[in-house]
Amino acid sequence: MRMESDTFDELDLRVLDALEVNGRASFSRIGAVLGVSDQTVARRYRRLCAEGGLRVVAVRDAQRLGQDHWTLRLRCVPDSAPAIADALAKRPDTSWIGLAAGGTEIIFGTRPRSVGDRDDLLLGKLPRTPRVLEIHAHQMLHRFYGGPSGWLRKFAVLSDDEVAALRPRHGPAAREPARIEPEDEPLLAVLERDGRATHPELRRATGRSESAVKRRLAALFASGAVYVDVEYHSEILGYPTAAVLWITTSPAALHRVGQALAAHDEIAHAAATAGPSNIIATAVVRSTADLYAYLSGPLGRLEGVQHVEASPFLRRIKQLTYPSPAR
Repeated sequence: MRMESDTFDELDLRVLDALEVNGRASFSRIGAVLGVSDQTVARRYRRLCAEGGLRVVAVRDAQRLGQDHWTLRLRCVPDSAPAIADALAKRPDTSWIGLAAGGTEIIFGTRPRSVGDRDDLLLGKLPRTPRVLEIHAHQMLHRFYGGPSGWLRKFAVLSDDEVAALRPRHGPAAREPARIEPEDEPLLAVLERDGRATHPELRRATGRSESAVKRRLAALFASGAVYVDVEYHSEILGYPTAAVLWITTSPAALHRVGQALAAHDEIAHAAATAGPSNIIATAVVRSTADLYAYLSGPLGRLEGVQHVEASPFLRRIKQLTYPSPAR
């Protein structure tokens, strides 16, 4: 992979990948691994934020927490989808949103934090939303790829040694189930806005001592309850085209196909789901021609795939964050 941009270059790509490996790594640590100064990393970071859509944020891992994760597909009255998508994007329980089907369809992910929140959205607000004509809900059963696994890792931008040097050191994984306590909410509220918030900032926000903040952060990350993720405009990498793939397989082929998808460079996320199709995947490619080549080639050759529907995004409304409608 190479940056296909007049603004960004190979070093920017390496900084992006370093942040995908460890979004809280200091600029000095990243610089030491990449062989540049911390000031250079800081400049590249600021420019990627300003011009490349870079955001580093903490994400609650619904799968590790045992919470529901749904993908919803809404068919809307023409011209109504953007306003509905904007309203959904402002909800803290939506994780990504895209417009498809010429702007008449909204596809989005949601992680309700309780049964009440889930029922409020699926059984209450959405069915009563004017100009929503049809709702299809797919519950995630198993994640094959995505979440803490970053898409850039597939392209080996950094060497194995560089990745190892950047990996966060949280200590051994916790034996207890991943859990977020009520007293963690002030801490996560800051990190969900800025995953690189400093320990002094977190101390001020939570009222805890800095050492207590560090211990709790380490426990949350080690358990897998929370991870730090990055978003950016894939256009700066030369990959402006994204599509959701609704895949139906035979039951016996479900896991095998999911594992195969996880190894494909084009796939940024893949999961087994309950619903009209049993695998939902997100493909990110350079062009519609490349999407066709993927559908008719690597995906089409997988034994056990019975049906595929592709929904190219007309516009991505939300990835992880939604600062303003202008994005």
